Amino acid sequence: MRIPPPSTHLATTPERRRRLPYTKLPTIVRRGTVEAEPDRALYDLQQLEIEWDRERGTLWTFMRPKGRACYNTDLLDEFHRWQALIHKSFEGDAGLRYLVLGSRVPGVFSLGGDLRFFTGRIREQDREALVEYGYSCVRILHRNLQSLHLPVITIGLAQGDALGGGFESLLSFDVIVAEKGTKFGLPENLFGLFPGMGASSLLVRKLGPGRAAEMILRGEVLTAEEMHDCGLVHILAERGEGVAAVQEYIARNSRRHSSQRAVYESFRVVHPISLKELERIVDLWADAALTLREQDLRVMERLIAAQDRIRAAALKAAG
Repeated sequence: MRIPPPSTHLATTPERRRRLPYTKLPTIVRRGTVEAEPDRALYDLQQLEIEWDRERGTLWTFMRPKGRACYNTDLLDEFHRWQALIHKSFEGDAGLRYLVLGSRVPGVFSLGGDLRFFTGRIREQDREALVEYGYSCVRILHRNLQSLHLPVITIGLAQGDALGGGFESLLSFDVIVAEKGTKFGLPENLFGLFPGMGASSLLVRKLGPGRAAEMILRGEVLTAEEMHDCGLVHILAERGEGVAAVQEYIARNSRRHSSQRAVYESFRVVHPISLKELERIVDLWADAALTLREQDLRVMERLIAAQDRIRAAALKAAG
């Protein structure tokens, strides 16, 4: 099955949505399989593109962020809505088996947090705004860690670089598929900060505290091949073959879906990550951010400029 090209019917001038409050999604009690379709409101999201493969029970989502390929506040709002609409559409084991997230930005999965937003709030010493941003991120991540309390397997598809918060968000998926040569890293140490939206909790559990600290403090950039060697990437795909690799994984494993999903659920039981833990780390991150010096913020601004150049080059290469 071929995934269609990016949709062209999506509106381009959305009205600013009200920030959605965090609500914990209830655990689903199965009521038997019922044929279902995604809520039509999912197709009206402006920075998230939806494709539904009913035959394989797979909901594909591709990020199309405005401007730089980062988690801007409007995109975070859409992720909250995306999760709520998926839960509404498929509660009761209604046909959704796999949930896939990728990106339509050439060469980039996500560059992570909105650095321009950060520099502005830090200069204003606006701790409340930083904490609100961080809480929004980890609440989305925490729901994803719980597979939205649905009987699904989540798949992160990295066809391009995943840095900072982009790397953190990928770590919350059950299965990570990455194309060869894709880069992963946590650059926050370059400007005197640390990744505060899930990396500490996830890497310590996946790699152990020593290797996690090394990766965070050194700000290492790893290739998909290196990530595969250390067990953080589960499936390596050739360049341009990421979608096909996900399709192959689903076709090969669909008959074992229930048992594999139970395995991932058991991992969450063995190494639970609470929302309270994630939010406490956001608090520490916000406090650290407010101590950054002007020279640190200038480093951050140079990264913003570099990200803008990367985006411009990627768009030019894509034609």
